[in-house]
Amino acid sequence: MTTPSDENEFDNAGVARWRTQQFQDRLQQTRNILAPALQSKHGIDWERITRDCSANKLGELVYLKYPPEPQRSDAKYGSLNDATLREYAFVRDYEIWAKTVKQIENENQCRYDQHVVLIEQWSGEVAKQISQIQAFKTNYESLDVDYVKQYCKLVLTFSKFSDGSPREFDLEYIPESRILIVDHSLPAPDDLIRVKEVKYVKATNEFVEVLLSGTAFNQIYDDILYQTCLRTLHELFDADAVGALSAVVFNGWVESVDKATGREAKGCVISVHVKKEEFQKINLARVDAKACFKALKGIGSSTLHSLTPIAPVLKINREDSRFVASHGVVGQLDERSNLAAMDWEDFEHLIRELFEQEFSKSGSEVKVTQASRDGGVDAVIFDPDPIHGGKTVVQAKRYTNTVGVAAVRELYGTVLNEGAMKGILVTTADYGPDAYEFAADKPLVLLNGGNLLSLLEKHGHKSKIDIHEAKRILGERV
Repeated sequence: MTTPSDENEFDNAGVARWRTQQFQDRLQQTRNILAPALQSKHGIDWERITRDCSANKLGELVYLKYPPEPQRSDAKYGSLNDATLREYAFVRDYEIWAKTVKQIENENQCRYDQHVVLIEQWSGEVAKQISQIQAFKTNYESLDVDYVKQYCKLVLTFSKFSDGSPREFDLEYIPESRILIVDHSLPAPDDLIRVKEVKYVKATNEFVEVLLSGTAFNQIYDDILYQTCLRTLHELFDADAVGALSAVVFNGWVESVDKATGREAKGCVISVHVKKEEFQKINLARVDAKACFKALKGIGSSTLHSLTPIAPVLKINREDSRFVASHGVVGQLDERSNLAAMDWEDFEHLIRELFEQEFSKSGSEVKVTQASRDGGVDAVIFDPDPIHGGKTVVQAKRYTNTVGVAAVRELYGTVLNEGAMKGILVTTADYGPDAYEFAADKPLVLLNGGNLLSLLEKHGHKSKIDIHEAKRILGERV
């Protein structure tokens, strides 16, 4: 027979086991990111949405019921002995009944009239919704920039993680190269559960939480970030029914508290550029998330939990409201000037001057070359730092069309021929997915219009780049 204290000990041990299971279940839900996304198709089911809109969501019209009509033969009247009294009672009840019937008729007519109005309103709203759905579908299928972006946003919004955690992200779509840039918020280490077990200590009558070891927690945290990246890529490519995406750039951002300063810090800790064709060859059900990310030439610290910030492969530009298209406006030297329509020699000279300002302050020496228009070196930067320094070559491309991989290969050949440590290619346009892929594992930096805008503004310059306007102007010059 157990004593009360023994029973209490048994109950507390059971509570400890129950709490342990709760923590383990929550941890499993937090880690279960990629697998659920592989079990279903993604994308917008236009037919189902249309059917849902067409379903009658109005309640049925309910009429008030009429009371039974009084009859002289009713038993209530037969109980009265006096004939005059019986007739009086019947007439009185009949008048009340007739009045009630008239009121009900009026009420039922009102209900009918209101229902007719509601049906007309509902039908109009349904027609409007269906029209909007069809317009959305048509614009998406025609690869309209805003609708492709909105479609991808809906795909990620509808996709929920198993632990219920919200997904926060920002998107930018580049139509010329059909690249989607995703800035995705990721959890900070302090956001995750660290408890692996709860024990009851009889001697102190306390519950003690046992934490995961630092190594185990760090492995789990890194795996969560890699899985989130792969899942996002999978959902977007799987939902791409019209070939709007040739590639996706995933940038994972973490907001945390800097332990050294106590201040809020935000940094990109993981970034990868992936072509759709390449990604769809992967059997995600059988991969190790980290190994897969590395095979895709993703960029990030070997220990993501260290939150070491990196430069994104391609970054969404949020710094200038004058951005004509998602990537079509660059910094401005003169508000009336369009850099994309500048004389090619003037543009190369501008780039050389800009890099002189950027690098000379750090002790580097910028040597300017002769403008040649032949794709050669436009500037050479010499950094005297004995560890990180060396020679960097710069090329400028005043383009109005997407820069292909050939120009990047050319830059890489120049880097090798010059014996340089790095090559920088600057353009007023953007780069194709092949160009980004080629540069991913090489000492090359590709600066598109948005990057150039940021650099110009950093040094106080104002000017614009409008690709559409530049094409018209350059066409008139021919």
